[in-house]
Amino acid sequence: MEPLPDRCVPCEGGVKPLTQDEAAARLELVPEWTCSGEPARLRRSFRLEDFRRALAWINRVGMLAEEEGHHPDFHLTGWNRVELVLWTHAIGGLSDNDFVLARKIDALARRARPRIR
Repeated sequence: MEPLPDRCVPCEGGVKPLTQDEAAARLELVPEWTCSGEPARLRRSFRLEDFRRALAWINRVGMLAEEEGHHPDFHLTGWNRVELVLWTHAIGGLSDNDFVLARKIDALARRARPRIR
């Protein structure tokens, strides 16, 4: 497996989604994420202290995603749980960009502790 790039690479389509084996190998780089669905998607949930912090977390991840030019789906459930779902819409599946952004979100979460449980 080739190493992941440091940044997301613009993807306008024309690239094949990662195979199941390729995605499984890359999933080892982001062990707190799960991969499921057809087409495959990366998912991770975060539980925050309260509603205000959940909204702030969505905004922080949103700013990071905007910097990378790669945008997750956000789901705010209950009053403090945020689920992020990553996949490359332009190709209808997973690409390296999804794993690059997942790693960057993980790093952001480590810096945000103990606010995230």
